[in-house]
Amino acid sequence: MSNNNPAADKSINGPLSGLKVLDFSTLLPGPYATMLLADMGADVLRVESPTRLDLVRVLPPLDGKQSAAHMFLNRGKRSLALDLKKDGAADVVKALVREYDIVVEQFRPGVMTRLGIDYASLKAINPRLIYCSITGYGQTGPYKDRAGHDINYLAISGVAGYSGRKTAGPSLMGVQVADIAGGSHHAVMSVLAAVIHRQATGEGQMIDISMTDAAFALNAMSGAAFFIGGKDPLPENEPLNGGGFYDYYETLDGRFLSVGGLEPQFVKALCEALGSPERTMQGMSQRPQDQQDFKRFLRDKISSRNYADWLAFFAELDVCVEPVLTMSEAAEHPQLTARLMTIGVPKADGTEQRQLGHPLKFSLTPCVAKYAGVPLGNNTEEVLQSLNLPDDLLGSLKQSRVFG
Repeated sequence: MSNNNPAADKSINGPLSGLKVLDFSTLLPGPYATMLLADMGADVLRVESPTRLDLVRVLPPLDGKQSAAHMFLNRGKRSLALDLKKDGAADVVKALVREYDIVVEQFRPGVMTRLGIDYASLKAINPRLIYCSITGYGQTGPYKDRAGHDINYLAISGVAGYSGRKTAGPSLMGVQVADIAGGSHHAVMSVLAAVIHRQATGEGQMIDISMTDAAFALNAMSGAAFFIGGKDPLPENEPLNGGGFYDYYETLDGRFLSVGGLEPQFVKALCEALGSPERTMQGMSQRPQDQQDFKRFLRDKISSRNYADWLAFFAELDVCVEPVLTMSEAAEHPQLTARLMTIGVPKADGTEQRQLGHPLKFSLTPCVAKYAGVPLGNNTEEVLQSLNLPDDLLGSLKQSRVFG
């Protein structure tokens, strides 16, 4: 397998080289955020419970005893097995945090306080600490202690209310929008903003990320329109959710094409290519009836030919029509492969694991997937040795199985 991974050059230092991150998060949002930080060069130590079930660790498919998701989300990170509920675990964290810049955690509000490693406790040890908490609903408000998942945050934020079809209702997405676009990406943005602030002032701070807040903020177009016009966006009623011809269309053999060319020049070129230039004004019209008529025209036209025929037809046309690909097709798409969006990541046994590449491109400090995620507790002994804990304390901690 060709590596196509900047990690092959061990001399590369990412843009965040020198930052140290202590990662207490679980599941998807926090680990994805800290994986991005690791790819950008940060030294990330993942603290994982040896007893608490993290579904990501057991989610199939497995490579030996390790899940593919865990190998991806943990890439470039070291792993410390630590049972935070055990006596003495907080002392280990407090010894560690003296040397770290950033803490990321994803427990419900109050959990870290009960464990004795909340922001106030750790700030007393390291005043420059940046402490990022990612939760479903945030650290305040009536829902702060409520459980939730991606689907719930999209529901509460209004996003699901106008996403889907009139007859079928809200549609499930294949990716976790609130978790990643909401939790992970906003966490990375805010952490890096806090790092810049600390460089200027020397001050650390706490960051409160609510995935529901972040999902609500994603209502950029429809939310802005609502606050001016006062009307709720509805499914298949807005220009970008199926109310116009911007949509997916089924081919004769059951595949789909995406049609997104809203601008007049694209509508004109599309109609001409399809042999119906007289439809151009209809496609550009703002009248709902014209848009529905134009959609029917596109639906009938696209359903008359097979997927492969349309691929060849649109290959050289610049009209914002692209095929809906499977994952295997996307992974081999020439645009994505040219952008190194699939890479070979080194594994401990000398082989490579194919993974998603880095979406961020830097001219001087490229992102690096140093190695595939290691098993839980892989670096526990190494980390403990670096702390120089007294032998009697270390022995006591091991006796009580703090490290599993």
